[in-house]
Amino acid sequence: MASSAAHGAVAPPRTGRPTGRPTGRRPGRRAPLALLLKCGSVGVFLLAWYAATRSGWISPVFLPSPGDVLAQATALLRSGDLLNAVLVSSGRVFAGFALAGLVAVPLGIVMAVWWPARAIMDPFVSLLRPLPSITWIPLTILWLGIGESQKVAIVFLGSWIYVLFYTLASVRRVDPILIRAARNLGASDFAVMTQVILPASLPGIIAGLKITLAISWSCVLSAEMIAAQTGLGALIWQGKDWGDLATVLVGMVGISITVLVADGLAERLERLLLPWERHRRP
Repeated sequence: MASSAAHGAVAPPRTGRPTGRPTGRRPGRRAPLALLLKCGSVGVFLLAWYAATRSGWISPVFLPSPGDVLAQATALLRSGDLLNAVLVSSGRVFAGFALAGLVAVPLGIVMAVWWPARAIMDPFVSLLRPLPSITWIPLTILWLGIGESQKVAIVFLGSWIYVLFYTLASVRRVDPILIRAARNLGASDFAVMTQVILPASLPGIIAGLKITLAISWSCVLSAEMIAAQTGLGALIWQGKDWGDLATVLVGMVGISITVLVADGLAERLERLLLPWERHRRP
């Protein structure tokens, strides 16, 4: 009887939400809290900075107060020097970065799908990979002078190798089962490249381009600090020469804000180019 009762018992109704498992919050509900935490952390940092300089714990010789930095930023904005420096540096970065993408992305794809190309390029890539952008400055000055082409060349030489590696790795990570399936269905080599390999590797390539864009800024700054009269790097270096740390910090913040704006634009472009990836992102 007990056994039949046990078998005849009606199971409790199942609910739509699993029991005993944390449900968490939806990404949309976390957004206001995340924004609050970000603003709070920045506010605490600024208050600590203000307190340290106001109380004399840190000498203004080593670190100016937030008010001094804001006043200097306002003065540079009114004079137009800060905006001009941002525009000049941005033009150099995007020119060299675009050239690096135009060269390195096709080369990386060819090296990934055709082994003779990789065998030919591997020795040169291995030799050039350890060289930071600053090592190219003496040669580029001798070759190109100290004009705009030299700054663009520094950005190109310092960033193309990273674009190449990200492209090469992204293409080689494409699932070979997808390629074999396309070939079994009668797809040509061109169709496999354009309809399988490129769509599958494009997210990784774009992610590599976004990371390399930040590296390109470090390249142009090293060039501007050594051989330039304009740009954010030159502004920072002039502030150092004058002992004006507020100008140095304004230039550094200007770089960070410019890169953040560029990242935001790149994110929008990525969503436009990769509509099939939207469902994977909160």
